[in-house]
Amino acid sequence: MLPRDLQPTNFAAYPPEARKAIEAHLDVLKQLPLSFVPSLLREAIDYDYKFPAERTAIDKELAYLTSLSSGQLRDRFQPFSRVSLSPTLEEFDWINLPAQFVEKESAYLWSTHQLDAFSKAATDYGAQLESAIPAESIAMRRLGIAVIGQGVASYDGKLFRNLCSHGTFFKNVKSDRGLELLLSGVEARAREHPVPYGHWYVDGGQLADHSPALTSVSYKGLEPARAALLKKMQAEIQRPGMGPEELRTDMARLVPADLGMDKAGDAVLDRFKVKLLTEGSGTQIFSTTFAQWTAREVLRRAEALTLLVRFAPRQRQRPMNEMLLSPKANPELDPIGSLVDADMGAYYHWINQQRLPASERSSFLAWFEGHTQALVIAPSLPKGTESSSELDLGQLLSLALS
Repeated sequence: MLPRDLQPTNFAAYPPEARKAIEAHLDVLKQLPLSFVPSLLREAIDYDYKFPAERTAIDKELAYLTSLSSGQLRDRFQPFSRVSLSPTLEEFDWINLPAQFVEKESAYLWSTHQLDAFSKAATDYGAQLESAIPAESIAMRRLGIAVIGQGVASYDGKLFRNLCSHGTFFKNVKSDRGLELLLSGVEARAREHPVPYGHWYVDGGQLADHSPALTSVSYKGLEPARAALLKKMQAEIQRPGMGPEELRTDMARLVPADLGMDKAGDAVLDRFKVKLLTEGSGTQIFSTTFAQWTAREVLRRAEALTLLVRFAPRQRQRPMNEMLLSPKANPELDPIGSLVDADMGAYYHWINQQRLPASERSSFLAWFEGHTQALVIAPSLPKGTESSSELDLGQLLSLALS
């Protein structure tokens, strides 16, 4: 099967909205090379379970391709057409298993010394797509909040070292009702601009009381799903001949029902939760890794306008096989090590936020929970400075958004 042979019936197994989107642009897909089409289908096949920002991106890409003439398509996809694929790949079910095809394609391109040429073609296409589709304006200034150090009584090391040069360090913050004030500010933003999946609260432990206007995910809340996944991983690891690539492929096929999630839940959010656990390395066993990876994916996929991430103590490190094969019901926690992890996680949170449109207008706040240290990055605040002002977290948040 080659793209030129595609028919609407080939997509009968796709979810309804994905099938509709593909069939509406089938004529242009038939003109594209096999080395490219499965990468597009890998995203489109999950259209029904994508966030609005992702659906918009797929729609715009398909519209862009459709706007090109046959001659323009030939010219722009010539580098992909020059990529040679094996008969085995051509015979693979790349329509229904596009993600698996892309993995096999990458391995084949590497083994045949074509990976560099393919990577350049993909990079050039991405640049063309970006220039053809300008970024949309956002409804409000983007805001990121990282709350780190839960459960740490004292810490003598310097925090926010990587962030300090980008903002103002506040050393006399009033910590009373800190998390409550931050959540209140986030909820106010959600009421002001109610965007589906636009305002998030992620917790590496147990969720605090919060408004249903926020999309929320927590490490504790996914405990049953994590346990179910670890059980499946244990069974797969012990199978003869099971290697990391096979395990990754099996995990990629899991759906919410496989991990015992409620069928009546939010289909988009539940799929997202499953991918957090099956695609993130260590998200199943380390709460800090879970919080950091979730923040990355919320920004990358949902392009959140508001994201509050609260880190919680993770379990103390043990040999990986021991943690996977013999998880403890009440593992020993490592608060100080978790604080160090979360400090770096806050930095990554800010970096990922800066990759989104209108980053020059965005604001970021990081706070050592229960303590007097915080850092704020905002267009209105000086960089690389310290302030001794006595402000509570609500006032600090207002300052970040002023």
